[in-house]
Amino acid sequence: MTARTLSEAEAKRLVARYGVPVPDEREVHDPPGAVAAAAALGFPVAVKLCGPRIVHKTERGLVRLGLGDPGAVEQAAAGLLAAAAPEDGPVSLLVAPMARFTRELIAGVHVDDVFGPCVMLGLGGILAEVLGEVVFRVVPLEPPDAEDMIDDLRPPEFLGPFRGEPAVDRSGLAAVLCGLSRLALAHPGLRSVDLNPLAVVDGRPLALDALVEVAG
Repeated sequence: MTARTLSEAEAKRLVARYGVPVPDEREVHDPPGAVAAAAALGFPVAVKLCGPRIVHKTERGLVRLGLGDPGAVEQAAAGLLAAAAPEDGPVSLLVAPMARFTRELIAGVHVDDVFGPCVMLGLGGILAEVLGEVVFRVVPLEPPDAEDMIDDLRPPEFLGPFRGEPAVDRSGLAAVLCGLSRLALAHPGLRSVDLNPLAVVDGRPLALDALVEVAG
């Protein structure tokens, strides 16, 4: 069975319906639209090229961060659209306010050949490469199951107060995990969900990127 990938904008709209916090961002189609969106959101902003065939944006240089004025946004938007390849198909631009954070988690859904859909939670950023810390639970998840996942994440100090930031909102994180479980149950054709990074912003989880693959 073939599979297709949702655009980042589509993926975020989908996960948001199940309670996953996502940035207040705008999808636009040209540089003037990007400038207008940035002005509405407030500077500085990030601008990304978006499309169902665009998966590895960072590796391809399709993300612009810390854009502090209309000129910078317009230039970045034009450059991103020019960088789109014919095989990318239809593309758009995502404009989002810059988020300040020092901790990253990853979360998502993995469909195992034996156990079926499983919710995943792990450390993100450089810690993901160093520690490889990931925990799984088979769906459906109830709040106590999500709490157990959070308890199993190592090192536990990562979720506590960190560099002047508050501790991670455990109830908010548990709600994300339970939301992913509901999403998996509601969409039997789901192949995978990847929230990476699931940033910790002022203690609360925020999905800065989302990748969703479905049976196509």
